[in-house]
Amino acid sequence: MTTEPSADAAAVLARTRFSVLDRSRTRTGQDPARSLRDTVRFAQQVEELGLHRFWVAEHHSVPGVAGSAPTVLAAAVAAATSTIRVGTGGVMLPNHQPLVVAEQFGVLDSLFPGRIDMGLGRSVGFTGGVRKALGHDKDDAEAFAGQLDLLLGYLTGTQTAHPQVHAYPAEGRRIPPFVLAMGEGADIAASAGLPLVIGDLRGRSRMTEAIERYRDGFKPSVWADEPYVMIAGEVAIGETRESARRLLIPEAWSMAYSRTHGVFPPLEPLEETLAREMTAKERELFESGLQGKLYGTEGEVSAALAEVITETGADEVLLTTSTYDRDELLDTLSHFGTRGM
Repeated sequence: MTTEPSADAAAVLARTRFSVLDRSRTRTGQDPARSLRDTVRFAQQVEELGLHRFWVAEHHSVPGVAGSAPTVLAAAVAAATSTIRVGTGGVMLPNHQPLVVAEQFGVLDSLFPGRIDMGLGRSVGFTGGVRKALGHDKDDAEAFAGQLDLLLGYLTGTQTAHPQVHAYPAEGRRIPPFVLAMGEGADIAASAGLPLVIGDLRGRSRMTEAIERYRDGFKPSVWADEPYVMIAGEVAIGETRESARRLLIPEAWSMAYSRTHGVFPPLEPLEETLAREMTAKERELFESGLQGKLYGTEGEVSAALAEVITETGADEVLLTTSTYDRDELLDTLSHFGTRGM
């Protein structure tokens, strides 16, 4: 039986929002179409648990991830749900023209008013080949602040770069923007007066420093009167600490493989990973991938998570955990819904 959270930890968690980011991870033996359908069904289950948001991601040319068109997938998720907020974590703005992004979110918010979030990131393609195919390079991430300003201007109808152009049906709609960031991105969010999404939980000191800079430099805007911080990270809960750790193994191996082979593969069953003969480098990366995650019994995780929330002053936690068995993942998430902790 899991240990119960302490009263202090339970109080911290009770006043914190919990949300989910799903990257539509593919599984061994399943095609990407199955992964996308699973994401939609997963969103329905997360809604039933009473969590606050369900976000989808953007990845290109990655065998282990089916989510390559987040606004399209967000539309499918929003159509299949009714109350949970739906958004992107995120649309990588360097890969797109701000006008098109504004129009896409305008359509989403018109169809599902009051439920759409616009999470925006500044990453570019994982490899040189992907970046070339997208028509960008690494330096394009540096233009993020200007692209963000133009995008927000399309939403408010105040952009001056193209005065004759209007982003219909987005113009005038209140679609909440969020900046996904580490380091400099936190400063951009502060300057623009936008909510900040920051992770992961392994780099606690660096994350805390970035959050402090964000709060110190925050400028109120039409989007937010005061700072809003969402911390993102992997969390796993089990009957024992070891059973919770096992939930993280498929993702840790996938990450280790990507860093040694240059390909991010589908998640495989736990038993297959445990049976592998890893090279010394693979083993090192695999073990590193398990460090810094929040896992354990319900009581252990609640105490650790309450500590991070208190330390960072976070308003919300975005749970990003992946594992091979979606039912086991749902068991972890059930602790954070309105019927959970």
